[in-house]
Amino acid sequence: MKTVVVGMSGGVDSSVAAYLLKQQGYNVIGVTMQIWQEEDTCTIERNGGCCGASAVADARRVANCLDIPYYVMNFREVFRHKVIDYFIKEYRSGRTPNPCIACNRYVKWQSLLEKSLAIGADYIATGHYAKVVQLDNGRWTLQTSKELNGKSKDQTYALYNLTQSQLARTLMPIGEYTKDEVRKIAEDAGLPVAHKPDSEEICFVPDNDYAGFIERDTGIQDKPGNFIDLKGKILGKHKGITHYTVGQRRGLGLAVGHPIFVKKICPATNEIILAENADLLENTLEAVDINIMAKEDIATERVMAKIRYNSKPAAATIEKIGDDRIRCTFDSPQCAITPGQSVVFYQDDHILGGGTIV
Repeated sequence: MKTVVVGMSGGVDSSVAAYLLKQQGYNVIGVTMQIWQEEDTCTIERNGGCCGASAVADARRVANCLDIPYYVMNFREVFRHKVIDYFIKEYRSGRTPNPCIACNRYVKWQSLLEKSLAIGADYIATGHYAKVVQLDNGRWTLQTSKELNGKSKDQTYALYNLTQSQLARTLMPIGEYTKDEVRKIAEDAGLPVAHKPDSEEICFVPDNDYAGFIERDTGIQDKPGNFIDLKGKILGKHKGITHYTVGQRRGLGLAVGHPIFVKKICPATNEIILAENADLLENTLEAVDINIMAKEDIATERVMAKIRYNSKPAAATIEKIGDDRIRCTFDSPQCAITPGQSVVFYQDDHILGGGTIV
């Protein structure tokens, strides 16, 4: 009998993943990853998210219901270094990070997989809407889930950075189901989280105030600077660069008589360039920190590319222009291509690879 460690967040998706794997005959062990930096229970409970105190309580209830072993593992140090520190550094450098992608690669997979293999497990599993597949060339990749055709909850975008060795040891049993089907399975199985709402925010910033979190964590107050237009004319004052992202329209605090958006963030001069929507359209981007899943390497490829989690894939051509650099040229202009975000390349219904937009 193969043993699988299931990362349990206390939500319905990971709970059903554990249930399905037990039904399939695996020896299932439930694990919740402790990532919060605070020690006191009140703070952790208030923060909630996928690994807060309420998540632990719900995951333990599900494990008891399924009659599987359950543990809480400490991942605070790696989460601090690979996720929170990265998040702060990127925002203060004028980029918009994706902490969930970093967490998936370095915490939910690298660290959890290492600990799981050390205790004799054969696989790890999660409740992501994606499917792990091995192609005819022997490479492992991720295939879009059934939910892509349902409510667009396909989660492959946030998982493009997983390695071949990680994918080979990963199970994602709910990729064959829609969200409604997953809730029905949980209900029929009597799982206590069948109708628990999804968590949408970044887990360590539950109020979505990124700038406030960064100021509280670092003790350094963001410095105000100038909003300028494309010609360098001063339009007003901004609150500090960590408050903004490319494409942002709301919360600028300016009245110029027409819609205006963040075009570029310039940390060296502490300026933010504003422009009209048409000025945010671009045909090309370059990306680094490349991870190729479906092939050993690439030269020039036709792909469908996504520049953010909720964007629709767009037709493009990619070419390798360095050891760790790709240029992506879209057939039609894309709006608000954002440095720090990820671009993910698809061929057919699976991931070819991806990288970080620069």
